[in-house]
Amino acid sequence: MTESQWNAFCSFRTNYKNYCDTLNSKYREVLFPLQKEASKKDTPDYPLETAVVYNTALDEITRESQINMVVIGDNPGKDEQLAKNRKYLVGQSGKIAAGFFRKNPELKTDFRTNAIILNKTPVHTAKTSHLKYLCKAGGIELVNLINETQAHMARITAELQQALGCEIWLVGYAELKSRGIFDLYRNELKESYTGFPQDWEKVLVFQHFSMNRFLIDLRAFMQNHPELSLSDSIHALGTLHRQEIFGS
Repeated sequence: MTESQWNAFCSFRTNYKNYCDTLNSKYREVLFPLQKEASKKDTPDYPLETAVVYNTALDEITRESQINMVVIGDNPGKDEQLAKNRKYLVGQSGKIAAGFFRKNPELKTDFRTNAIILNKTPVHTAKTSHLKYLCKAGGIELVNLINETQAHMARITAELQQALGCEIWLVGYAELKSRGIFDLYRNELKESYTGFPQDWEKVLVFQHFSMNRFLIDLRAFMQNHPELSLSDSIHALGTLHRQEIFGS
């Protein structure tokens, strides 16, 4: 990274860590019972250890790190919130993503060293759909929390990407649509790029890595566009989905 990029990243990292620590301290006692209750209906029991999760993988990034992209998942799940992890996309979805880049060396990206991984909210739930339960059962306090974290993450992610100049891979297509869980994130992210059209062109939208949806979607696109390379296909598909979700 250049000096300015490194300084921007360090500022982002410090502020984000403090943000998560503050939220965890303030809301942990409120969140824990609701997170546990939400998981009972469709998730095997698991140790609930972190209510609001900071990605400790950010602490491993140095000035010498080559950052090719910022990857945005949904929210920290069961594996991500474990005290031994506290890293984003380390479950099955993350393994699929890492495997994709490992099998395609022409992309010159190691998912664990060349990507900054963030989420649309740092609030943990076993499944992303459980965020709806938190809002319903937690009342206005948790509605405000989920909304505020989405808006905050959209703003600071846009600022970081603009400072680094790399691509954003926004994964998780369905819940970005109108009335989806992350429609507020979608709107705030678009607003954060007002006046920055060149940076906005680097925001790419994809299906989620989970259940191989990203790869299935990409393969179907490439079958219809055999003239495009893998890299060009990824960019064209990500642009197409951005236009579908954001309208531009």
